[in-house]
Amino acid sequence: MDFDILRTRIPALDHGIYLNTGAGGPSPRQVVDAATASLEHHEYDAPMAEGMYQAVGSQYDATKATVAELLGAKESEIALTQSTTDGINRVAGALEWDEDDVVVRTDLEHPAGILPWQLLADTRGINVRVLETDRGRVDLEAVKAVAEDATLLVVSSITWTHGTQVPISEIVDVAHDANALVLVDAVQSPGQVAVDVTEWGADFVVGAGHKWLLGPFGAGFLYVREGLEHDCIPHEIGFRSVVEAYAADYEYAPGAGRFEVGTTSPAPFAGLEAAIDLHHELGTDAIESRIAELTAYLKDGIDESALLSPRSFESGLVTIDVNDPVETVERLADQDVVVRSLPYPEAVRVSVHAFNTRDDIDALLEAL
Repeated sequence: MDFDILRTRIPALDHGIYLNTGAGGPSPRQVVDAATASLEHHEYDAPMAEGMYQAVGSQYDATKATVAELLGAKESEIALTQSTTDGINRVAGALEWDEDDVVVRTDLEHPAGILPWQLLADTRGINVRVLETDRGRVDLEAVKAVAEDATLLVVSSITWTHGTQVPISEIVDVAHDANALVLVDAVQSPGQVAVDVTEWGADFVVGAGHKWLLGPFGAGFLYVREGLEHDCIPHEIGFRSVVEAYAADYEYAPGAGRFEVGTTSPAPFAGLEAAIDLHHELGTDAIESRIAELTAYLKDGIDESALLSPRSFESGLVTIDVNDPVETVERLADQDVVVRSLPYPEAVRVSVHAFNTRDDIDALLEAL
């Protein structure tokens, strides 16, 4: 399948120009069809066939295998979640915390990477420190300075504010040398750039499929580095968390399985599996190349003083300084061009995916 065909299979694009994939990607028909078929099988056929719990369990297993392959992980290192925020909260709830613990996050984190640590500061007395950055850049010397006292470092693989790629493996090396753990919010990476969590070396990686993978909302994933799960006691437990639900004494499921809890709909995960299959069909390198070409075309039309993202390619997220971001977004929406405003920096963010075209970019630039 080429990108022109992909466009025809995304119904949302029939209604305007969509440049907001960094918030949520519009799903192609085959993704929604897969989710629908899974739900129909679960509700119509499975009750009198293999059974409803067996059907949903089979879907979970298939999706975990697909996610593991995408991320370069072992299937046993993957737990399914509902979202990135859900995954971060599961990690936050599984570690032992006291007043001696320090969580360091950057000043570029999404609320998903801010609020769980604020809650722990209020309830467990942990110390949360904020690592300041410069135009989306994380300084490794600054990381070294804070890592010595850190229990956990929280960073994003691609910043949602500037679209910059963060040097994850280098940060992990620094943190591990200081005996600190690293959690990576990777939700902006899969679907637009290659991801290899083994190469990163991070302890926890969280993400979801509803952005660049063009999957449905409600399907997320959590990577837990092999062996680290033994130090984690999740704050929630259910039949999926354990080896045998009816045993007198529970034993946690192996690997990241202990982070799963109970029953959820199979539909979002069937959609995620179909979305990842489509991603492989299109090809990671081809997708990244297409996004790079389109973002370069966009940046050529933006004054240097207004471009807050790097001039060179790092991701499909392009942040632009405008006088009134909220009003600009509303004005563009009236012209059927969808982007979003950011609270920090106060700007407009454009998300360019492989399904976009130069005509989309021309229309955006004219509207701006």
